Amino acid sequence: MLSYDYIKCTDLRNVFQELEEGQQVYPLAGGTDLIVGMRGGKFAPKTLLDIKDIPEFNVLEENDQGITIGAAVTLNEATTFAPIRDNVPVLAEGCHSVGSYAIRNRATVAGNICNASPAADTAAPLYCLDAVVNIVGSDGTRSVPIREFFTGPGKNALNKGELVQSILIPRPYPEGKGVYFKASRTGSVDLATVGVAVQRWGAQVRIAIGAVAATPVRALSVEKAVNEKGQKDWTEAARLVHDDISPITDLRGSREYRYHMVEVLVRRGLEQTMGV
Repeated sequence: MLSYDYIKCTDLRNVFQELEEGQQVYPLAGGTDLIVGMRGGKFAPKTLLDIKDIPEFNVLEENDQGITIGAAVTLNEATTFAPIRDNVPVLAEGCHSVGSYAIRNRATVAGNICNASPAADTAAPLYCLDAVVNIVGSDGTRSVPIREFFTGPGKNALNKGELVQSILIPRPYPEGKGVYFKASRTGSVDLATVGVAVQRWGAQVRIAIGAVAATPVRALSVEKAVNEKGQKDWTEAARLVHDDISPITDLRGSREYRYHMVEVLVRRGLEQTMGV
């Protein structure tokens, strides 16, 4: 039987006080991974700190800087937010790919990246959009590019006592189509065996991939061939992705299967965004 204290915070000052003074304090926003981890014995909090009602964490807005997604904003809220749906639909597709509808009503975009799973569905779209993670702690705020936020499997750039406050999708937004493809064992409600985001930026392309390395990665070899060398044979371009990844074999798929699926999905993404 799990035993822990539950504290609901509505002020950032209270959050940092509890984080600094308490022991084994776990922030709770969506909780979809935290609760499962507690039941499985992965996490053993003495205190759950409910941060869902903190105003700074519930911001979902568009301004001159871009689109800000607060730490307590759910995946479904992000998916249906008009500025995301209209300007960066690749992120809406990534958000929609996570779990079931019920899970997306609880799970947050920030939580999806804070878990730092290499297979996080929102990570590849965020990489393509050059997203920025805004971090808050008792000493103030700082911002980290999304490509520096993931530091390893299950590891991120947060220091002790820090929390993600929001994610910024900066302007200018991409000019062109973006797509997110996910290969998984069940077709839905499962972690990605491979996740590929392809985003056109005018005449150029950005490609990011999840579940094929210790962190999400950009397919820089493919991007260079298309953007700098003018490669228009998407099959040939997609083969270069093998130079950018280092997949493993696990219960979701073999190393060889991941190599194959990444090539297929990158080619398909190039066809749909850059033209057949």
